[in-house]
Amino acid sequence: MSKYITTPIYYVNGEAHIGHAYTTFIADTIARYEKLKGHDTYFLTGTDEHGEKIEESAKKSGKSIQEFTDEMSATFKNLWDEFEIAYDKFIKTTDENHKIGVQKAFKVMYAKGDIYKGFYEGNYCISCETFFPETQLTDGEFCPDCGRTTNIVKEESYFFKLSKYEDRLLKHYEDNPDFILPRSRGNEVINFVKGGLRDLSVTRTSFSWGVKMPKSFNDDKHVMYVWLDALLNYITALGYGKDDALMNYWPASTQFVGKDILRFHAIYWPAFLMSLDLPLPKHIGAHGWWTRDGEKMSKSKGNVVSPKEVADAYGVENLRYFMLREVPFGQDGDFSQRAFIDRINSELSNDLGNLLNRIIGMSGKYSDFEINSVDVEKYHTKELNDMNEILDNLDALMENLQTHRYLEELWKLFSIGNKAIEEHAPWVKIKEDKKDEALATVALVANILAKASVMLSPVMPKTTNIIADALNFSIDNTSYKELVVDKKLLKLFNIKKVPPLFPRVEEPLMEEAPKAMPDDNPNDEMKEELAAKKEKKEEDNLIEIGQFFETSLKVGVVVEAEEVPKSKKLLKLQVDLGENSNRQVVAGIKEFYSAESLIGTQVCVVANLKPAKLMGMMSEGMLLAAKDEDGLCLIRPEKPKKVGTPIG
Repeated sequence: MSKYITTPIYYVNGEAHIGHAYTTFIADTIARYEKLKGHDTYFLTGTDEHGEKIEESAKKSGKSIQEFTDEMSATFKNLWDEFEIAYDKFIKTTDENHKIGVQKAFKVMYAKGDIYKGFYEGNYCISCETFFPETQLTDGEFCPDCGRTTNIVKEESYFFKLSKYEDRLLKHYEDNPDFILPRSRGNEVINFVKGGLRDLSVTRTSFSWGVKMPKSFNDDKHVMYVWLDALLNYITALGYGKDDALMNYWPASTQFVGKDILRFHAIYWPAFLMSLDLPLPKHIGAHGWWTRDGEKMSKSKGNVVSPKEVADAYGVENLRYFMLREVPFGQDGDFSQRAFIDRINSELSNDLGNLLNRIIGMSGKYSDFEINSVDVEKYHTKELNDMNEILDNLDALMENLQTHRYLEELWKLFSIGNKAIEEHAPWVKIKEDKKDEALATVALVANILAKASVMLSPVMPKTTNIIADALNFSIDNTSYKELVVDKKLLKLFNIKKVPPLFPRVEEPLMEEAPKAMPDDNPNDEMKEELAAKKEKKEEDNLIEIGQFFETSLKVGVVVEAEEVPKSKKLLKLQVDLGENSNRQVVAGIKEFYSAESLIGTQVCVVANLKPAKLMGMMSEGMLLAAKDEDGLCLIRPEKPKKVGTPIG
């Protein structure tokens, strides 16, 4: 079975940002997953290099257009190479073979009667390179997509009969409900088509940087519309128009796009394919946008996330894991360093890395690093059944592009491993002269790590290869079949020592983004208005008494306290609030109080605060304290009070 995975081709008008990286990471992950399963897979990415915007940008740079596009395209290719993206082809729309394929497609559509010549007059957005009817404009002037001013343009044009395919498109959406993923994105496309499709202008005469018309048309003043040119890359990369050498991979399995270009890929592209009598892709996967710390990214705000900067600071595989785990596919995601660090420390370091270190240590102590699965089924049937059930459910999640759920389920395997160690306590079994039981638990965990590493490999290929090497096997289709499909166990082997895979991150490794103004470029008048609003808010920052009583404050007593290793500020406290069990509170007071000095003392606690993780530990409340230039002190009752006494 063949599979064909594509990213959109990235427009070379700027450098790669975190959204480009996310699209490429998820496409690379799906391609690696298909190859792991043994499917003949072809993975395409590349750059879109034509159009009026590129022509204008090249002029501003003082370089020739080709020189400008070559340099900008190289920044994308070099970054993907540095990130070890396993693409099979990197296409450029300035490639000669691509131009040949586009010209052939134009001739086929024209011969079929789907392209005709006429005149177009309308509002044109240079940024989006799209005409918009007046009914779609914002305030009768501005582009509905990007908000920029449109220009009235009248020019001769060739048109594609998009309206001809309206009914066929709607029929395809109805017959193939998973054509657009997630399905919720399909509704907006269907509603747009039901609103009526107008024929699409597919050439331009107002600029010259684009694919020229076929010579047989003898119409050199026209160049191809950038979206006709760009969308056809998915088949010209396979040899369409030249030798059709790789057209056996068509139709595509999944074509990944951002939600902002879904309309082009879910309406224009299938209509073009219908005109060319080519089958449609199985899935168009539309993902959301990324913000930073809850704010939209923009250069003027200074909060754009550079994927290279993040990868240099934290590692590219950690970044891959975070982005695919953090957000459900199709929804908008938020890049937060704090959330990123928490996933590294809690999930990667504690759950996965520490589990590997534990079995290396135990196997070295109990069996001279030898691991044998001979007794695993005898002593650990339940754990094996639980593990296999999880493994059996993973494929459907990846098929539906639910990478966050895939990783969430996969991580349950590490929980099974850690729980097995705690429940079966190999160190106790050794003392009780039950060495076979102790070694069976170590072997169970080794098998969990092996099988989980196979399934994690599409997301973190380098990391999982290190784990596989330590466990003396290779990750490939053979090990996938044996360990995951056939549910076999590892053969007798000697485990290798490896350095910690995920060193804990104590402090952010990058500068935090500056808090942006509400407007990208506020003028002096707006700045004064914002300052006045802020001052007014500070003056009027009064609350109703009911708002105050929404906060639950209680008296508690610290029953246990300990330092958090490797942290300069944190103490981990167990606080009795008169409830069924103690509350764990992680407090940044280590510089002012020793752990020993707090045991048995009373504190005031915010008791209805939403639990949060700090350095991988759950904190279920917050202590009241006051801090000035002389330091910090806890707020305490003047006289001892019963635990759980409300503060009001």
